[in-house]
Amino acid sequence: MLRSNVAPMISDRPLLGILLMIGFCILAPLGDSIAKVLGDSVPLGVLLVVRFAIQALLLIPLVFMTGRSLAMSGRVLRLTVLRTVLHIIGIGAMFESYRYLPLADAIAIAFVMPFIMLLLGKYVLSEEIGPHRLIACVVGFCGTLLVIQPNFAAVGAPALLPLLVAVIFSLFMLVTRQIAKEVDPICLQGVSGIVGTAGLAVVLLVFSNAEIEPLILVAPNNSDWVLLALLGILGTLAHLLMTWSLRFAPSATLAPMQYLEIPMATLIGWLIFRDFPNTLASIGIAITIGAGLYVIHRERVTAMRMAAEV
Repeated sequence: MLRSNVAPMISDRPLLGILLMIGFCILAPLGDSIAKVLGDSVPLGVLLVVRFAIQALLLIPLVFMTGRSLAMSGRVLRLTVLRTVLHIIGIGAMFESYRYLPLADAIAIAFVMPFIMLLLGKYVLSEEIGPHRLIACVVGFCGTLLVIQPNFAAVGAPALLPLLVAVIFSLFMLVTRQIAKEVDPICLQGVSGIVGTAGLAVVLLVFSNAEIEPLILVAPNNSDWVLLALLGILGTLAHLLMTWSLRFAPSATLAPMQYLEIPMATLIGWLIFRDFPNTLASIGIAITIGAGLYVIHRERVTAMRMAAEV
């Protein structure tokens, strides 16, 4: 059988793509809520290594069962390792933020990422983004500051962790763009699971006696193991749903759907933790969502104009 690590071309099926993205918007905050529950009993390092180990255990057998190959060129493998390191830092910072912030607030602050990506595109990749989108970036940042302000007053510097997440995942997406067309997403995530598990295990072993709280080795109890397994499954499945959604529908169609994650996180946060954004944070969330949707609209207008000029 011919093996390939390149995804086959698939025709657009927008409704299926939208349903898959909605699935992501439900599963992602559910996984985040589990991470928040585990934050007080399981050290961050243990939580992360189990998260990536389950990802590898789920996807590596699937790679071979479906006739795929883990083979990568040297360039793609190096970028995959870099992508995995960014993934670990981003997830770690996000999980740590859940110890201090309401679920919806943390996720809303992290949604400044589209604005950071636009600015990186302009100043790093020399892309033309235009004044409308620049203004939307400024407005979006202002909305994010409204979410940060009450949280910063309550918990201090940890309120800034989702901003770090946004920067890290913006870089993560830039790296992903460099290899997305060269490797199948299941293979990519499988290799990332192996690399992440191995790297995190080495770090935990090296620093096990250093008395660094996030890197302390603590054996989870039985109920924690159940939640850790569920966290790994939900995280892996959510990421695959998002990846698959982009194979069935254009990113311009799906991008607005991602903002459903914020109201879903608000609902889950209220149901599980009885957390709800205060008035100032709610206004900031609304501004951030509005600015983000406007950026998406301008992206679509620009793409249509460029297509018409061809």
